Amino acid sequence: MLGKLNCYVKRFGVFLIMAALIAGMAGCDGGGGGNYCYLTIASTYGGSVITPGEGYFYYAANTTVELVAVPNEHYHFVNWTGNVSDIADVNAAATNITMNHSFYFISANFELDPGWYSLTISSTEGGSVTTPGEGTFVYATNTTVDLAAQPNGYPFVKWTGDVGTIANVEAAATNITMYSSYSITAHFGIKIWDWPDLDAIRDNLGGRYYLMNDLNSTTAGYMELASPTANGGKGWHPIGTISDESSFTGTFDGLGHEIRDLFINRPDEYTVGLFGRVISGIIKGVGVVNATVTGNEGVGSLVGWAGQITVSNSYSTGIVTGYSSVGGLIGVGDGWINNCYSTGSVTGNESVGGLVGESYAHLSNSYSSGTVTGGSHVGGLVGTNGCPGVVSNSYSTGNVSGDTSVGGLVGYNYQILSGSYSTGSVTGNESVGGLIGWNGFAGTVSNSYSTSSVTGNSSVGGLVGLNDIGSSVSDSYSTGSVIGNSSVGGLVGVNQGTVSSSFWDIQTSGQATSAGGTGKNTTEMQDIATFSGAGWNIITVALNETNPAYIWNIVDDVTYPFLSWQPV
Repeated sequence: MLGKLNCYVKRFGVFLIMAALIAGMAGCDGGGGGNYCYLTIASTYGGSVITPGEGYFYYAANTTVELVAVPNEHYHFVNWTGNVSDIADVNAAATNITMNHSFYFISANFELDPGWYSLTISSTEGGSVTTPGEGTFVYATNTTVDLAAQPNGYPFVKWTGDVGTIANVEAAATNITMYSSYSITAHFGIKIWDWPDLDAIRDNLGGRYYLMNDLNSTTAGYMELASPTANGGKGWHPIGTISDESSFTGTFDGLGHEIRDLFINRPDEYTVGLFGRVISGIIKGVGVVNATVTGNEGVGSLVGWAGQITVSNSYSTGIVTGYSSVGGLIGVGDGWINNCYSTGSVTGNESVGGLVGESYAHLSNSYSSGTVTGGSHVGGLVGTNGCPGVVSNSYSTGNVSGDTSVGGLVGYNYQILSGSYSTGSVTGNESVGGLIGWNGFAGTVSNSYSTSSVTGNSSVGGLVGLNDIGSSVSDSYSTGSVIGNSSVGGLVGVNQGTVSSSFWDIQTSGQATSAGGTGKNTTEMQDIATFSGAGWNIITVALNETNPAYIWNIVDDVTYPFLSWQPV
């Protein structure tokens, strides 16, 4: 409870500080009186603003400020963008702006001249690019540019990025031909080719590693290290564990490859996964496929327990089993998780999720589609979304079953959930919801929906089973069938917080009442007027089209609202 209290203090403290800053800087409405206007100037690559310069300036109201933008060689000025209503000529490199409002942010934009292309070069830790160097360079079309990467601490691995015209991506000394603008990176690190190479990570937990090919049951070292007969039937020994008093703190880049057929059977152990415990590490671009992973607490196919980790562009399939904090990809996650997914089945008792069992992370652009089974705090994507967890632009399609706090997307939420949805069936006993089972104290749900069918005993809702004291639901809806015995609602089963501008389909849900929200028939639920009238950020689009300028899209009189980031 203390951790939750600290989280709320931090959240409301930031709000108060921002409010004070805004109040203190108010002024300059064009009426004079000693008020000041604030002007921030920036530029894109290819030139600079020399008058008055770039950065942050302030002027008395009604002052006219000269603006002069100068392009670099082989670039030309395009226009000014931002708060440009008081700029005399947005298409002129030399112009002026009259300070009539409190705040301005403007940018000078430059583009390459015809027939010229840019080459942006960077490198990872452990080396550098000595020819032509690092940064952005400009070349005429068809120019062949020599590249030389110099190791310094780690061996050269390969070039990545826009590498289609690089002669040899695995050679430190090579060349690239300029047919367009490119951005490339030289990577330095330790190459992993087989299971013994992977196992050797534990000897240098802070290193930088690259997976150079897929690993599977036919790869050297599998039988001894990662098979059902390895380590006395326990299978793979996780890299970095509580029992070893060690953590992985380095970088692991899968380069888009897969680790297949991983077997772990350690039902009495904590922090169980390919990586057991990771602190401030980076894991990206890897798939853990056809894995069978069993542990006790903190169990995931990729990572068992993660503190301040960054996990991106990674995925898992297979079977994950544990007691608590059990996830298809990550058991306990704290940090940043994005562009990840899991399609495997997950089974546990407490805090069980299709992707993450217990999350304190910023989780975005991710999904899960496997079956999730547990006791309490069971969710299709996340079992428990704790402080300061944020779930955004994510979804779940798998079926979910449990006892208490069971949700199609999140079982128990006491932080922030936005722009997300669920579609799989949800079955439980108490606090059962199509999207969230229990929206805990100060939990917020916005711009989200569920089409999940929901079956439970008490506190059963199409979107949220129990909306706790101090919690809120806004700009959201549900359409799935809802069945229960007590405290049953089309949108919310029990509401002790607030529900605003939210709806449920009384026909498809089979429920005419709800503890919060407004019931509509199917025709009304497919009419943009229902939602625009409630203040939603929504726009009508044609079938199979989206408009990302709005949170919500709808094909009027044809579909329910859908999130503009969703594929069509």
